[in-house]
Amino acid sequence: MNPAEGPLVGAVAIGKNEGERLKGCLRSLEEHASHLVYVDSGSSDGSVEFARAMGVDVVELDSTVPFTAARARNAGVERLSQLAPEVKYAQLIDGDCELVDGWIEDAVDFLEKSPEYAAAAGRLRERFPDASVYNYLCDVEWNTPIGDADACGGIAMMRVRAFQAVGGFLPGLIAGEEPELCVRLRREGWKIRRLDSDMALHDVAMTRFSQWWKRTVRAGHAYAEGAYLHGAPPERMGVRQSRRMVAWGLVLPAVSIVGGPLTEGLSLFLLLAYPLNMIRIARRLRADGQSRPWTLAFFLMLAKIPEAIGWLRFQWGKLTGDRSTLIEYKGH
Repeated sequence: MNPAEGPLVGAVAIGKNEGERLKGCLRSLEEHASHLVYVDSGSSDGSVEFARAMGVDVVELDSTVPFTAARARNAGVERLSQLAPEVKYAQLIDGDCELVDGWIEDAVDFLEKSPEYAAAAGRLRERFPDASVYNYLCDVEWNTPIGDADACGGIAMMRVRAFQAVGGFLPGLIAGEEPELCVRLRREGWKIRRLDSDMALHDVAMTRFSQWWKRTVRAGHAYAEGAYLHGAPPERMGVRQSRRMVAWGLVLPAVSIVGGPLTEGLSLFLLLAYPLNMIRIARRLRADGQSRPWTLAFFLMLAKIPEAIGWLRFQWGKLTGDRSTLIEYKGH
């Protein structure tokens, strides 16, 4: 799309020490957006200087306030609206992603024809899904169903008017800010759509088990906070996920191990529920055509433990009033 033609489209990229990945991100945007804003969260690798050299408008977040992706995206959309109040759509993207050619046209075409939709997202693909099992897990996670959706991720085309009407993201959320925003959008009558189009390539660069573990702890924290904020009907956000991770990650192992001395070890047989459920999940995934059903089933079961830790971390923070800080897994 030529930025001079049709509805004005701006872009907001966020990042911290993304290096070459940020360069690819900004270059993939410059020909498709009438205005481009980069929001930096304390980089020390020259990201800010590179963006400015490209002519990108840069927002450097105040480091005395905890960094979050939600806060960065809000700052980017706010700056975009200051630069060009006429911008109708904002493409949100992370600095470790590159936009796919044709996505902007597909998203704008859909939103122009469907004024009841606040956001549209497409297929986010991992650039190197075979580089590690963790990259593969992310690629599967991002392959969400096509059609109307309850939520989209942070990489999406957002109708600026709808975004601003609900106040944007909650800046203090360390994760799960996207589904939380979508709850508020849907309450106001807006819809969310997952289009059958490739949207962006993501370079998650996750090569270590510790990175996967931290990312999964963060997911558990997000589910717990989502349930706290919007767990009541009709949204029930994060409730089902929270119940599952507490049951599998806390209650079952606690009952099995603590009950050992009281049951002469018989309670330890409860631990067989883990491999049995893994087999059940793997068979379902294989029937659905998943290419690596046993790998995915294993990690889906294992994830309940770090997710439960994230759930506990949120509950402890709520009890003590000590809010969790950003859980980073990239080693910035």
